[in-house]
Amino acid sequence: MLRTQKLGEADRIVTLLTRSHGKIRAVAKGVRRTASKFGARLEPFMVADVQIYEGRSLDIISQAESLGSYGANIVDDYPRYTAASVMVETADKVTESEGSPQQYLLLVGALRSLSRNEHAPSLTLDSYLLRALSMAGWAPSIDFCAKCGTEGIHGSFVVQLGGMLCEKCAPVGAARIDAATVDLLDALLRGDWDRAEAHTAVTLSRGSGIISAYAQYHLERGLRSMEHVAR
Repeated sequence: MLRTQKLGEADRIVTLLTRSHGKIRAVAKGVRRTASKFGARLEPFMVADVQIYEGRSLDIISQAESLGSYGANIVDDYPRYTAASVMVETADKVTESEGSPQQYLLLVGALRSLSRNEHAPSLTLDSYLLRALSMAGWAPSIDFCAKCGTEGIHGSFVVQLGGMLCEKCAPVGAARIDAATVDLLDALLRGDWDRAEAHTAVTLSRGSGIISAYAQYHLERGLRSMEHVAR
């Protein structure tokens, strides 16, 4: 479940990311009533098996069975809640009506990890952003120059140009990036948690700043939820 909005006195419009049918908006009737049988299963961050039938203007959710009750653990912890909010907003922006099993599985896995507190919320978020953007066609260059393709560890990262740049291609005044931060970005992109968690707090903070800027630039309209994330 990505997001919900009120409809009338007792209904909600639910935006869902599905495994095979992409993003769907459907009405859940009566879920705001206390007697609703499946209202809690249709809250953001939850994973459910839903039965939907086609309506005149919007599809209608007729049944929902819980598959992953991640919402309760996430909303009770502010860092996890804000990280999850950015994740579902990102998923909403990078997916459309076409099915994307990879994006679906990535989001479900990230929400599950957050709910279990397997890693620091900021690390989970940073890894999710890099991988979701890569699947959507905006993979940052890490071990090669984004402009000329020269392989190696280079010294500048330019968000607008797609990642790392060699000395020859880097524009005047381009921000320098140290080898530790480059290694962190590579680890997060690969999901190498042992390597990522071995870095210092300073490096983790630098990496988060770069990833946040990269995501918001390539998603054009930015991520409203990002301003609430503690960095």
